[in-house]
Amino acid sequence: MSARVLTRACAVLGVVAACTSPARAQVANWPSERPPRPLAARDVRFPDYEIKTLANGLRIVAVPHHEQPAVSLRLLVAAGGGQDPVNTPGVANLTASLLDQGTKSRSAQAIATAIDNLGGALGVGAGTDLTFVNAVVLKEDFDFVLDLVADVARNPAFSPEEIDRQRQQLLSGLQVSYEDPEYIAGVVFDRLVYGFHPYGRPASGTPESIPAITRDDLASFHAKYFAPNNAILAIVGDVTPEEAFAGAERAFGSWNRAEVSPSSFGDPPSPTRRVVVVDRPGAVQTEIRVGHLGVPRKNPDYMALNLAIKILGGEGANRLHRVLRSERGLTYGASADFETLQQSGDFVAETNTRTETTGEALRLIVDEFWRLRRERVSRTELEGAQAYLAGSFPLTIETPSAIALQVLNALFYGLDLAELEDFPERVSAVTPADVQRVAERYLKPDRLSIVLVGDADRFVSQLKGAGFGEYERVALADLDLDAADLKRSSRPRPDAPGVDAAAPRTSAGGDARGRGLVERAIAASGGVDRLRAVSTVRAVATTTLNTPQGEVAVETVTYIQYPDRYRVEAELPAGTVVQVFAGDQAWLRDPAGVRDAPRQMRNDLRASVNRELVPLLLRVHDGAAQARALPEDARRPPSVEITSPGAEPITLRFDPDSGRVVIQEYHVQGPDGSREVVAVEFSDYRDVEGVQVPFSAVLSRQGSVVMERDLKAFEVNVKLDPALFTKPS
Repeated sequence: MSARVLTRACAVLGVVAACTSPARAQVANWPSERPPRPLAARDVRFPDYEIKTLANGLRIVAVPHHEQPAVSLRLLVAAGGGQDPVNTPGVANLTASLLDQGTKSRSAQAIATAIDNLGGALGVGAGTDLTFVNAVVLKEDFDFVLDLVADVARNPAFSPEEIDRQRQQLLSGLQVSYEDPEYIAGVVFDRLVYGFHPYGRPASGTPESIPAITRDDLASFHAKYFAPNNAILAIVGDVTPEEAFAGAERAFGSWNRAEVSPSSFGDPPSPTRRVVVVDRPGAVQTEIRVGHLGVPRKNPDYMALNLAIKILGGEGANRLHRVLRSERGLTYGASADFETLQQSGDFVAETNTRTETTGEALRLIVDEFWRLRRERVSRTELEGAQAYLAGSFPLTIETPSAIALQVLNALFYGLDLAELEDFPERVSAVTPADVQRVAERYLKPDRLSIVLVGDADRFVSQLKGAGFGEYERVALADLDLDAADLKRSSRPRPDAPGVDAAAPRTSAGGDARGRGLVERAIAASGGVDRLRAVSTVRAVATTTLNTPQGEVAVETVTYIQYPDRYRVEAELPAGTVVQVFAGDQAWLRDPAGVRDAPRQMRNDLRASVNRELVPLLLRVHDGAAQARALPEDARRPPSVEITSPGAEPITLRFDPDSGRVVIQEYHVQGPDGSREVVAVEFSDYRDVEGVQVPFSAVLSRQGSVVMERDLKAFEVNVKLDPALFTKPS
């Protein structure tokens, strides 16, 4: 099995970060004391392209790429969270999420079915500066997808039902985010750096702003910014420029121009030293963010700055990781990023550390900012960062979608497209003197914005000794990004950010019909008493993954100890991979060793636990979750949407005769940031000690089957060794 196929297989199982290729699994004495030298960068040539502007102002970029019979479309509209109304952040994000949820001539179901029937993909989303619509199809469906993308971008229906559904999903997502210290640290850092500039507001909105957004707000945003003269379309793939331009003219030529006034934000505030402590009592780690205002993407010093920040904490060098992890053992990882937008940007160093080492880690991070400014970087460090940046560039133009993204980024930020042709040469041209110059000019270690999220009582006493005796302390429950002092005012607000504001506007248990469907499913599954009596599970299964190279069978063993212990063992070609979620901890083991799970994997495991059918049904029965019956439809079985604090909405569909759950649906984030529908179809129910268990499950993503699971054994209330859920030392 190839490394690429293996990675995809692991992704379906939820063990992406646990996978290693067979070659790495066999390397002795890993990790070695010194990394191998990078291979020489291979020659790379950016594909030819042509650009045309239609009469209505829409810019078209055509990039022929005939290696595969596929075409990728990317439409960018120059409006995102930065253009949100002042008092209602989240408008752009909600607008984007509704683009593919129905147009004036197509329902959301019709759009999803159409793209699924073609074997293609459609994605929508919004960032700080832009909104996007992406699509990929085979060449034979090029004309159809042009019409579909045009319809989605130009004619969204903004139906009240879909608005409510998307609004609820956004609020549920915020509930989860407000429990995540990494998210809190990020949004507070943005607020410190950019102040009340639009870049300082969370593009996803707030628990207070999202419920206040009306249909008129969405329609107004769309009418104001969605215009051909405010958009760029890239067409990359198995088409000629002539075909691309003719198709774009046909599908988008009738789109009327509009007067789009350029956004005038004013400048963000100048960097000012400010230390904010967000108190999360009981936290065992402190999330740390350190940085300040940077530069926009078009700044002529971008390349040298990019390399400077990579030396500080990026790929190919990373002083922060070396000092904090390798030398001091204060963290599992540390990094620095260089965020660039149209009008500004920022530098940020980030890590987390044990509560008792918060002050030490913070002092070391700030010292590295000073060192980068005061001391010239070595030629070796610079060459490492350059080798990574130049060597990874070919990967960014391997596929039609990746090529489209590169071209659109250049056009969107007003860059010279010729820069794509000589990217490796421009990387190699930067010298240590260049890095020193930009570090001295742009880095301001005496004016850093600092955010610490953790158990304040246990670490604030360390701050004075680390040189940060003056700080502001804000309780997480009182955090208000709209307030100058970041503290909640006296007006009525939820006790915890997002909890009350995100709750569905129904009774505590949802509506009567929805609750009735769930109660019937509980009875059909064995009844409340039998379900509640299940304390542990051991399941052995064969999981078949559908990959481009064919089917791959994986043997898995799953251990569950309710309510929050979950372990999966998978036998992969590279060796045994183990994933564990235990309360707030998540870790994995593979042939390379044992380590903490990355944040995304940890979130995926937590979501998997929340979707377990038995506790999910019981949460509704106990009133801890709400079940809202979905509108009746002769084309689908009776259905409910289940919502609970800190979890994404889940849809359950029931067999109308037996009442058992036959389909579970939920959303996940796709590779391009869009939301994708996952459906799990359950069948072959069998009695296991009075509990009805589905022995067959088929998982589909965006309508395509990606995994089939067949149980070979299923045991309940077995004795499980606590060591199964304990991370080895």
